[in-house]
Amino acid sequence: MRVAARLRKRGGGSAVPGLVVNRLAPGFLSSALDGFADGLVIVTGSSGKSTTTKMLVAILEAHGKRVFTNPSTANIAQGLTSALLERASLGGVVDADIAVLEMDEGHGARIAPLLNPRTVLLTNVMTDQIDRFHDSEMVAGMLETIAARASDFLVVNADDAMLVSLAGGLDGSAVQARYGVDASVLAASPRGLGYAKESVTRLAPADGTVVTAVEGRLATVTLAGEPWPITLPARGTHYAVDAAAALTAAQAVLGSSFDPAVATTTLSAVAPVFGRGEVVTVRGKSVEFVLVQNPASFQLNIDSLQAGLDQVLFAMGSDVRDPSYFWPVDASSLGRVTVASGSKATELALQLTYQGVVVDAVVPDLGRALDDFLSLPEPRVGVKTIIFTADSMRRTRTHLELT
Repeated sequence: MRVAARLRKRGGGSAVPGLVVNRLAPGFLSSALDGFADGLVIVTGSSGKSTTTKMLVAILEAHGKRVFTNPSTANIAQGLTSALLERASLGGVVDADIAVLEMDEGHGARIAPLLNPRTVLLTNVMTDQIDRFHDSEMVAGMLETIAARASDFLVVNADDAMLVSLAGGLDGSAVQARYGVDASVLAASPRGLGYAKESVTRLAPADGTVVTAVEGRLATVTLAGEPWPITLPARGTHYAVDAAAALTAAQAVLGSSFDPAVATTTLSAVAPVFGRGEVVTVRGKSVEFVLVQNPASFQLNIDSLQAGLDQVLFAMGSDVRDPSYFWPVDASSLGRVTVASGSKATELALQLTYQGVVVDAVVPDLGRALDDFLSLPEPRVGVKTIIFTADSMRRTRTHLELT
C-alpha cells in the first residue's frame, strides 16, 4: 500500500496506509499507543509543536529511553497510524519504551477520548488561520479536551493566559508543571510572545523552568532555580520557550533520573526541524529556511531575522486561502524582497509593498523562482533566505530534492 501510494505521487501518500487501517481496524491507534511501558506523551498547541517534540525526544533518548515519535507532517490520525505501522511488528507492537507524539490540536481533540496519555504538553494558543482555527477560544477548547486526558502530568506555558485558565479549570489528578520567561526576556520582546492572551505575571524560578536570557541562538534557563546555558536550533525567544517546554516535560517524565547537565547538553545539539530557521547547503549555496504558519509565527520569525538581508525569497502557497489574515503582521523590517512567489505571490507582493518593502520581482511559478534565486551571486549580508508558508515549504523541499 505504501509503495503504491508513493508511486502515485513522489513524496506523497504517507497517510494512505493509516487511513485504510483506521477504517478497517478503528481500535488499532489507541491499542498501539497504550502499549508503551512508560506511556504516551502528547505535544500540542498552536505553534512550536515540531521543535518542542524533537527536543524532548532527543533529551529522553540521551537518558537511555527508546522513543517512538512521529514526523511533524504526520500529526493527524491517519498520519499517526501510518507512522506506527512503519515501526510496528506483525503483532502490532512497537519496540520502544515511550511514545512522544506531536498532535494537531483539532485532530487531537477529535481522537482524545480514545487516548490515555500520561503527559500532555501545551505550547500556546495563537491567532491562527481564519479558514481553519479562526477563534482562539475554540483552540483553547480543543486543547482542554486533550489536556483533560493526562493522567500523570500536564505541562503548561505559564505566559499563555488562556492555557493557565484552562489548566486551572481541570478536575483531573495530573500534576501541573510550568515553564515561561522572566520579565527581562519579555521586555526584550516589544511585540510580546505572540499568544492570543498573555499572562500579566511571570513565573518564579522556584515554580518551574524559566528562560532568563536570550541572545540570538544563545539562551539561559533555570531548572530548579539553577541557571543552565543552552544553544538554540535557531534565533528567537520562541525557540527558547520551546526549549523550556521540552526540559520541563523531560523532567516530569524522567523524575529522579533527570540529569540537567545531560538534558541541556543534548538540547544544545538538536538540529532545527526542516524550515524552522534551518541553514542548509543547496546547490553549493548556504540557504536559511523560515516557515511562517499564522500571523504570530510570521511576526516572530520576521522580527528574528538578521537585519539588512539583501537576498530574500518569500513564497505564499495555496494553504493560505485568504491572505488578508496576514495583513496585521508588520513585515516592514524586511526592507527588500528579491522575489515574491507561490500561488498567492501577487497578494503577498501587495501587502509587502503597502508596508514599504521593495519587491524586485513577482514570480508565481515557485520552481522557476527558486532556480533563479539560487543562481544569483552570493548576498552581501547574511545568507540567502527563503521564507515560506506550509504549502510552499513542501513544494520547495520537493523541487530542491531535500529530505
